[in-house]
Amino acid sequence: MHRQGDVSDLDMEIANTSLASDLRECAILLDIDGTILDIAPAPQEVWVPPALRHTLGRLQELTGGAVALVSGRPLDDIDLIFAPLQLAAIGGHGAEMRPVPGTVPQTRVGSLSAELKRKLATITELGRGILVEDKGYSLALHYRLAPEHGPALRAAVAHVCAQLPAGSVEILPGKLVVEVKPSGVSKALAVSELMTYPPFADRHPIFIGDDTTDEPVFAVIPRFGGLGFSVGRVVPGVNGHFDKPEDVRSWLARIVADHGDSAG
Repeated sequence: MHRQGDVSDLDMEIANTSLASDLRECAILLDIDGTILDIAPAPQEVWVPPALRHTLGRLQELTGGAVALVSGRPLDDIDLIFAPLQLAAIGGHGAEMRPVPGTVPQTRVGSLSAELKRKLATITELGRGILVEDKGYSLALHYRLAPEHGPALRAAVAHVCAQLPAGSVEILPGKLVVEVKPSGVSKALAVSELMTYPPFADRHPIFIGDDTTDEPVFAVIPRFGGLGFSVGRVVPGVNGHFDKPEDVRSWLARIVADHGDSAG
């Protein structure tokens, strides 16, 4: 296992870092959108390349099940996107967790109220191109198709949430999206808990993420002797970065290829 001090200046040299001999010591934790999948104009338009599905399935086998998807998407959505493959997963920014595929997910919080979701959805009145994504536990307002509405949208979300009991919800800014979720859960807390369950316990996590919601996860990874890598930008304190999701997919495929396997 490569220790944190060994790779402080990795950047894209990570492409030359192989985990081939250490997979049974590692846990591979992956954000989805913007990390292993290309960002799409709308959340429903993401596409999983068949080669990636094959790679993840082989990594699941090679690590003895220690591969998990860590996402703001709900678990049902994750399973549909990657079907028929099912992996361990954290969904809803930590609202749901499934340490073992095929088991009943653990739930940490309830969903946002229908009334709050309706209030947030009215913000689409700002203009065409704002998309609402109901994630169950949370609600996201995407403005990738209308970036000019970003400042007004963020202000409107803050105004709605300011009328709620203090500390009841959290506003998550992201890449041309603003999301509102219940307080008390996060990807970082869920990852810390996931690492206590077999087959993740006593392993060194390799976490790859791209968005601001992934930054708290990078902060907890060193507690487990792991490594964190960002995508699309350099995040302070990470061990290196990839330029784009395609590079992440290629690196993961190379790990599988190092075991004499290929997607072809």
